[in-house]
Amino acid sequence: MAADHDLVPIASPELSATISPLGAELQSLKDAEGRDLLWNGDPTFWGSRAPILFPIVGSVQSDEYRVDGTIYKLPRHGFARRRTFEIVAREAHSATFRLESDDETWAVYPFDFRLDIEFAITGARLDIAARLTNPSERPLSASFGYHPAFRWPLPYGAPRAAHAIRFEHEEPEPIRQLNAAGQIEAAPRDNPLEGRTLALRDSLFEADALVFEGLKSRRVVYGAPGAPVLEVDFPRMPDLGIWTKPGAPFVCIEPWQGHSDLVDYRGEFRDKPGVVTLVPGETRVFAIAVTLRAAEPADFA
Repeated sequence: MAADHDLVPIASPELSATISPLGAELQSLKDAEGRDLLWNGDPTFWGSRAPILFPIVGSVQSDEYRVDGTIYKLPRHGFARRRTFEIVAREAHSATFRLESDDETWAVYPFDFRLDIEFAITGARLDIAARLTNPSERPLSASFGYHPAFRWPLPYGAPRAAHAIRFEHEEPEPIRQLNAAGQIEAAPRDNPLEGRTLALRDSLFEADALVFEGLKSRRVVYGAPGAPVLEVDFPRMPDLGIWTKPGAPFVCIEPWQGHSDLVDYRGEFRDKPGVVTLVPGETRVFAIAVTLRAAEPADFA
């Protein structure tokens, strides 16, 4: 993590945040009274807070993938979270960070790219927009994901066991299971939702993350009845991971475009489910918004 003096603060009267140029990673998110909504990165449980996942989400087979028959190596979730982004815009309520392809990225990812991560706070809402641009004359293939870890429990007095995640729509399809190597098993896992609600409990995460593919929902609400909640919107992200380490005081709500390899996948990277391809000059936007608001009766009905 960057030193505190390197963090970029943005704020409104209702919400404040800091972002590190290292990985363009959100480091804190606080309400008007200074209560922490984001996990603090304690390495006892997990040393990250909200990493940016690019150019892969999850793991590829043995950390290897293929582009036009050539094998390249990438660690889990890619390299963006370990690279220092340039600060290209900075205001009291917003900031933009940029990462561009260079010799280091070309060695492991043979594409030209420009990735801008824009953070903006308006009232009690934090918007994050990742703008991926293909500046070259050949197609660009990539996945992208967000990985924010929120306090569990949130700092509003409700017990940990009362917290749940409520989906915008019912999502009855079976979900996916990760194996010990981080790949997705062929056999699906029973869906733990009750209607639209995922009641949070540690036993859900004994094997790893819950992976929801091809969602109808583009919004979830996280919190406990009778207390302020976080609404997480992800309008263009079709997949969602939910994860914690059993017993840890955080839960990750992770909108994704793409996911880990299936256990038997050996094809080209561009053909992998969830990978998008940008034509020359194209920009693709991957956005989420986190809004702090009062709970409504429908949130946990």
